Amino acid sequence: MKLPVTLRALQYRNFQIFASGQLISLVGTWMQNVAEAWLVYRLTGSSVLLGAVGFCSQIPVFLISPIGGIVADRYSRHRVVIATQTASMLLALTLSILTLTHTVRIWHVFTLAALLGVVNAFDIPARQSFIVDMVSRSDLMNAIALNSSMFNASRVVGPAIAGILVASIGEGWCFFSNAVSYIAVITGLLLMRVPPHTPAPRTGSPAANIAEGFRFVIQNPPVHVLMMLLGVVSLTGMPYAVLMPIFAARILHGGATALGSLMGASGMGALCGALLLASRRDLKGLGRWVAVAAAGFGVGLVAFSFSRVFWLSAAILIPVGFAMMIEMGSSNTLIQSMVPDELRGRVMSVYSMMFMGMAPIGSLLAGTAAGHIGAPWTVAIGGIVCAIAAGLFAIKLPGIRVHARRLIVAQQMAGGDPPQEMTGGSLDLEDEVRPVARPGA
Repeated sequence: MKLPVTLRALQYRNFQIFASGQLISLVGTWMQNVAEAWLVYRLTGSSVLLGAVGFCSQIPVFLISPIGGIVADRYSRHRVVIATQTASMLLALTLSILTLTHTVRIWHVFTLAALLGVVNAFDIPARQSFIVDMVSRSDLMNAIALNSSMFNASRVVGPAIAGILVASIGEGWCFFSNAVSYIAVITGLLLMRVPPHTPAPRTGSPAANIAEGFRFVIQNPPVHVLMMLLGVVSLTGMPYAVLMPIFAARILHGGATALGSLMGASGMGALCGALLLASRRDLKGLGRWVAVAAAGFGVGLVAFSFSRVFWLSAAILIPVGFAMMIEMGSSNTLIQSMVPDELRGRVMSVYSMMFMGMAPIGSLLAGTAAGHIGAPWTVAIGGIVCAIAAGLFAIKLPGIRVHARRLIVAQQMAGGDPPQEMTGGSLDLEDEVRPVARPGA
């Protein structure tokens, strides 16, 4: 039976297995995220420490991702992902034991969060690059969107379950559930039929290899402009999630259940955005989508910051999550479509630095700012900066369209896919552009 357009990447056996295991594991991950934030807030009552834990969990991604990118390009991405998922399971299990035995201290949370950040520095570039190995290039956008759909479907379910469990039996069982959930994704990875890895020829030092990935990003305006917008949104807008326990407890006068509901509302919007992306068959107009979504995300954050009614705050978070997903999912798709396979891991490591690596700096700044001017004004200022960045991106957009199309056509030719899918343009390009040689060839 032919699959619907929205689910067409599921025709590939490896992606089916990956998706089923990942969905279960991600529910556990979101349960842990919510429970960890509530645990830190319960132990300390400090907005600064909430931001600091977010900093510790994600700053390793910013610092170490370039090394993770080399590993993803030099070694089997399949084996790298198995190793990182196993390490993540052991860290979750450790946190659950400490919490359930009532021996957990705030320094334990900081240490384990930092170690998980180190694991993610290797996991994110490898996992993002591995998607290309599971589907054909023509279905890459759909696979990325479905992967985002799973992430955000779990974001609806996980926080809601976490809110109930934290309120009834405590945070420890959320951490234990997350550890158990990794069994599903690890089992799925082991069941995959992956061709033997053929390592690319190694030329130059590791430092030169890292520089090659950065050079590609810097020398190609469509890629670095997308990366810069992503970095600004991650730095100034995404920290709203770190401050969510303050909104749930102090501003909206709720508890752990309210926190789970707020996070779930944002996830519901993001899920709708991911499904909309999955229904697309080509890249036409994604540049406009990125600009509009980043602006909408900023405006939504400003509206959320001024709400003092729980149901209104939850309702506002739905379009906030939707806009966030459209901006980040579209950027991911466009970047993956423009990068050569031999540089994919290293370029996606830069993506990781912008997507997750800037967030810890933002978390630390947001936590500090919230301690001085309050969480609402911190979130509002972040939203304003996102909207301004979106406007600057929109101004840059007409000047990068031709270059973007050339990159995408070059990668389609290199991958053996016909370029006619690009009719109408990638970043809203309507002009006819002749294919060019692959960059770096």
